[in-house]
Amino acid sequence: MKILVINLMHLGDLMLATPALTTLRKNFPTAHLALLADKKLADLVQYNKNLDECILIDKKGVDDHLPSFIKFIFKIRAMKFDLVINLHRNERASALAAFSGAKKIVGYSKPGFSFMFDKVLPNPSIARHIKRGFKIEYLPGTQHQVYSHFDVLREAVGVKKIFDNGLEMWIPDSIEREAEKIFRENFGNRKVVAFNVGASWLTKRWLDSYFAECADILIERGYGVAFLGGSMDKEIVSDCVDKMKNKNSDRLKIFTSKFSLAVLAGFLDNCVLFLTTDSGPMHIGVARNIPIVTMFGASPVPGFYPYDAKDILIKSPEPCHPCGKHICPRAGADNLACMKKIPVAVLMKYVFELLNAYGQPAKEIPRVPNAYQCKVIDLTVNAP
Repeated sequence: MKILVINLMHLGDLMLATPALTTLRKNFPTAHLALLADKKLADLVQYNKNLDECILIDKKGVDDHLPSFIKFIFKIRAMKFDLVINLHRNERASALAAFSGAKKIVGYSKPGFSFMFDKVLPNPSIARHIKRGFKIEYLPGTQHQVYSHFDVLREAVGVKKIFDNGLEMWIPDSIEREAEKIFRENFGNRKVVAFNVGASWLTKRWLDSYFAECADILIERGYGVAFLGGSMDKEIVSDCVDKMKNKNSDRLKIFTSKFSLAVLAGFLDNCVLFLTTDSGPMHIGVARNIPIVTMFGASPVPGFYPYDAKDILIKSPEPCHPCGKHICPRAGADNLACMKKIPVAVLMKYVFELLNAYGQPAKEIPRVPNAYQCKVIDLTVNAP
């Protein structure tokens, strides 16, 4: 039997599909299991031990043209899959699944392609916009994305038993050694807190000055601070560091845009805590078992919280949370009020709670199976 799982979306979406891959492997141990993903995210999945094959599409490169895309569809058809499972409801993934030529096609789909699916399921993790009179109401998802993927496997594939190992990401030994070498050369044996300050939405970003204050506090307490992120985050990180009192400290290092995703994962293995926005790197951190403190302003909590019980999510007290908007429509002092009202003192309280509870490199922290509900601090109830 040949099975293809499709997930062409962003970093976090791909990480959230990994528990489904584990469940498929356990239920179909002799099947040829393949994953179709975005080429730029290959590091996340190409070493996944549940996969026999990783098929990569260059979404923003050679495959980003209709003739190339049609050629890619024929490539998939030639592989003669028995079962295709689409795990993201976007046009490109829906089209690939619909025209895959598989004997059975299931999962999420855009309406224009759903007639070619054998079974289409809703994705209750994704927010919806409902028109009520002259108003558009934003309704957040109702369950975590991991559980929605499990529903697809149960209801559309016929899987009887779920195997939930949490989010998983493997990297080769050579990358682990490279990442540890970088860590030791910069920090020695110091305990290090990693920072990810960027996010795909402006409304997911905490204030630069708040991150800067947190970094100063940690440096003054003897911790190392490592700023991570991709090339798109360089300006954000620079603005943040400029606001620090201890910007010239030898305990501060900037690695923004310098790591591949695999090296990022290996580097996090050596850190003791990850302070991050709701972002793709947050989900890599979950997969690498590092304690996480994160803040959710515009983001809806139920669908995409960090999938690990040792992590802490601080939820904005603003009544407009979650809005799901990429740019805050409010002006003046109320602009980004959801993030402004998550104070540094509150966040640092939980940073030190986790540092006291764990306080060792992520790779040395025992994993706890079946413990995936993070701790949510609702500031409307727990006001500072």
